[in-house]
Amino acid sequence: MRVSVTPFILAALLPFALAGSCAAADVEAGKTKFKICAICHATEASKMKVGPSLFAVVGRKSGSLAGYNYSDAMKDFNHTWTPETLDTYLADPHATVPGTKMIFPGIKDKTERANLIAYLETLK
Repeated sequence: MRVSVTPFILAALLPFALAGSCAAADVEAGKTKFKICAICHATEASKMKVGPSLFAVVGRKSGSLAGYNYSDAMKDFNHTWTPETLDTYLADPHATVPGTKMIFPGIKDKTERANLIAYLETLK
């Protein structure tokens, strides 16, 4: 019986291909996309608007920023904001966290989300 190694090679290379696509995200395009977020969210550490500050959001536990009154749904979400978690949430906030106070409908375009997340990762 002959076994093709091609599927195994492709499977082994998949993580590198995915990592490369994340690295290709455009931070400047993400900063521009952030303008729709800036209506409700600040990028300064201690500044709150209608929504919580997104300074250092990547790596932060959901619903945990002191000084912001989160919905019970967001407090109960109990996730860390990783690029993957943000990608899922930003695609459809209400499906990801039913009961969230955020009225934003989401960003359907994966590239736009990746760019925005790349920008959010710079807020440290």
